Amino acid sequence: MEEKESSALFIEIEQMVEWLAQFGRSQSGGVTRLLYTDAWQEAQYALKKKMEQLGLITNFDDVGNLFGRLKGTQEDAATILTGSHIDTVRDGGKYDGAYGIIAAVIAVQLLREQYGTPKKNIEVVSLCEEEGSRFPMTYWGSGNITGVKSFDDIRDIKDSEEIQFEEAMNKAGFGRGKYLRPNRKDLECFLELHIEQGIVLEKEEKAVGLVSHIVGQRRYNVTVFGESNHAGTTPMMWRKDAMYAAAELIQALIGRGKETAPDLVVTVGQISIKPNIANVIPKEVTFSVDIRHSEECVLDQFCDEVFQELELIAIKHQTKLTIHNWMNEKPVKMSEKLNHLSEKILEEEQIPYKWMTSGAGHDSQIFGSFCPTSLLFVPSQNGISHSPLEFSKTGDLEIGIKVLMKILYELAY
Repeated sequence: MEEKESSALFIEIEQMVEWLAQFGRSQSGGVTRLLYTDAWQEAQYALKKKMEQLGLITNFDDVGNLFGRLKGTQEDAATILTGSHIDTVRDGGKYDGAYGIIAAVIAVQLLREQYGTPKKNIEVVSLCEEEGSRFPMTYWGSGNITGVKSFDDIRDIKDSEEIQFEEAMNKAGFGRGKYLRPNRKDLECFLELHIEQGIVLEKEEKAVGLVSHIVGQRRYNVTVFGESNHAGTTPMMWRKDAMYAAAELIQALIGRGKETAPDLVVTVGQISIKPNIANVIPKEVTFSVDIRHSEECVLDQFCDEVFQELELIAIKHQTKLTIHNWMNEKPVKMSEKLNHLSEKILEEEQIPYKWMTSGAGHDSQIFGSFCPTSLLFVPSQNGISHSPLEFSKTGDLEIGIKVLMKILYELAY
């Protein structure tokens, strides 16, 4: 690509990032674009118009996923799908999810300008939801496309304002049968370009992260039951202190996590105490546990061993323990064939890259069990994400788009 073209692309990327960020922009400079809200609807319909201006054939499905198709010349050809999610966390950044959609739109636009009509269909998708920021439901968009989610999963689900999921969906114009059913049977593969949301690529000065696996996640609520009593009159040796027991349990969890495997991560991020009074020994403590690794056998072994240890610690403190597993997502391997194609392109273009696992969840993990899937990362400055400070250099975004273009060309032309 010539320098003049590169400069024009650089400007177009910056303009599209700012254009899309205006839908739901917060006072702090972040973006709040929650599923089925006004800001979400404005963004989806603005993207629809943008796609149509570029000559793509657009349509929604019945949950609000937006598609823009560049139709191929082959009859009954499978579809190559590329994009990401349009929703954000509250006061999040302007790159998470949005970059994958912008990259797909620009890549398809440039491919059409330079090479004309592809042999296979290429579709850009703006997935309606991934984050779970409004309702306690994640991957609603990709989950419906792949058939792992359905309307049965949202019965009785409400947001923080007690609005029913289905009511919000209907108010936004979806879920009424007006649009096509979301489940797809024609996908050849899914390609997702995403910011890393971590600091590895920047620190190691790599331009692209080639994701081999998306980690499995286990999430638990651990509750310790002790006995409330007076903080001043109860001798230390006769206490059944739930907080003291919880402190040792947390130390055991994180300590064993550090010793088990280099890529295993264990996080205790939330805790509640009852009665939560300064001069009363706590009778009940509940804390969250988030455990992630790319290999199921590592997760199994760690959880089996560490929870046996926790039971012994609870007994030592004369307390009781309950462990509730409320999330169990298996690791997902990305397509070796697509990854080797990406690697070949990166080496030919002499673009520095790194093989890596994704510690965060992405729509690619839903598609990865449904069709061949590839997830590529570009660097995040200082590793900051889910924040108004989220930032990726336009030059890094540009490299990602050029790589996506070449992959799409190899697959579709």
